[in-house]
Amino acid sequence: MSLFDTRVPAVLLRIDRNPFHHGTLGAVRSLGRAGVDVHLVADCAGSPVRTSRFLRQLHLPPSPGASPAEIALTLRGVAARVARPAVLIPMDDASAVAVERLGADLAPAYLLPRQPAGVSERVADKAELARLCAAAGVPHPETVVPGSAGEAAAAAWRLGLPVVAKWSRPWLLPAGGGLRSTVVVRSTREARELYLRAEEAGSPLLLQAFLPPGPNRDWFFHGYADRGGAVRGGSGVKERSWPRSAGLTAVGRWMPNPRVRAHAERLIGELGYRGILDLDFRRCGTTGGYHLLDFNPRPGAQFRLFTDGAGLDVVRALHLDLTHRALPDGEALPGRSFVVENYAPLTALRPARAGRELAWYAGDDRGPGWAMWGLWARHVTRRLRERLHRLCTRRTDPAHIRRASVPAPSPAVAGLPDDEKAGSR
Repeated sequence: MSLFDTRVPAVLLRIDRNPFHHGTLGAVRSLGRAGVDVHLVADCAGSPVRTSRFLRQLHLPPSPGASPAEIALTLRGVAARVARPAVLIPMDDASAVAVERLGADLAPAYLLPRQPAGVSERVADKAELARLCAAAGVPHPETVVPGSAGEAAAAAWRLGLPVVAKWSRPWLLPAGGGLRSTVVVRSTREARELYLRAEEAGSPLLLQAFLPPGPNRDWFFHGYADRGGAVRGGSGVKERSWPRSAGLTAVGRWMPNPRVRAHAERLIGELGYRGILDLDFRRCGTTGGYHLLDFNPRPGAQFRLFTDGAGLDVVRALHLDLTHRALPDGEALPGRSFVVENYAPLTALRPARAGRELAWYAGDDRGPGWAMWGLWARHVTRRLRERLHRLCTRRTDPAHIRRASVPAPSPAVAGLPDDEKAGSR
């Protein structure tokens, strides 16, 4: 007899347009293998996910920048086609915030965790997270929310360049606007100029003290807080990232870390948070403390790393809990690894003694793996052509040729931020 109530389907919602989001595929496979009908509301026109044999049906997503009312209309349309109450799982921050706001309107068509009002939006908001950590006593990088361009420049200098700049609500960033959710700012001028784009970004700018990356410094905790507040999950270390030292997890390993887990459980308990969560930490090389960088109120892309001996992961835990089924006590599997093979192909080919899961390829679901390699090859080829075109254009541009003929500044001045060259400190 199945542990799962397979009469209850799952609906995955992803608003963000990212064809290479392997976490979505992981959720489709995890629930599909358990016998649950999986419906996906996402733009999968160019995504390998659409080829998975575990996907029951694909539904058109809300349009980019859709209002909560439009998102609700889309989900009600999906519910009418599914024709049964379903477990709804947001797969990105924008979806998580929208679903929590719409919780009352979506019931009883969808089953959702009972959360304190607004908690998903509070933890996803980078500025609010800093305040929550301070109140709970959880280490967090020193953070400043400047009120003017001048304050941004002064804060960057006081925190100590370089600093990390983040937009408070990154899910509001306009597509194609050239703004990134997180950047490293290396001069006061950069901080000032970035602040002036706050209206375009749709949320305030915040500046954080920079914690340098390094071996075994980037950690994460993926978990599920059930109806009673008990937290299941595990801690892991990012062994390789893409882009290097600053990007998503290309290779991750399950490694118990009592300090990371204690921080996670303390904050979850203080907030009364319920549901799936993905927390990112960085260890300070000076103090050895683990600082919380992000709290994502949804599954992380590598959540399948923490599949225990009973086959339980966070999306399965959610489905079992919301359908009032018992969650099995599975054995932790430290040492298990997760590899995103298009970002770490050589690692994917090496033997893994403690067990390993690949992001795209699976023996019982080969379509997405083959599709990924075809799409990825075209993606890389297109990027290389664009870069080569820009390089050729620069070399034939008369203005660039004139600039190249101007002597470079002396070593004593070159490389210094503009404000430091002027003697400002």
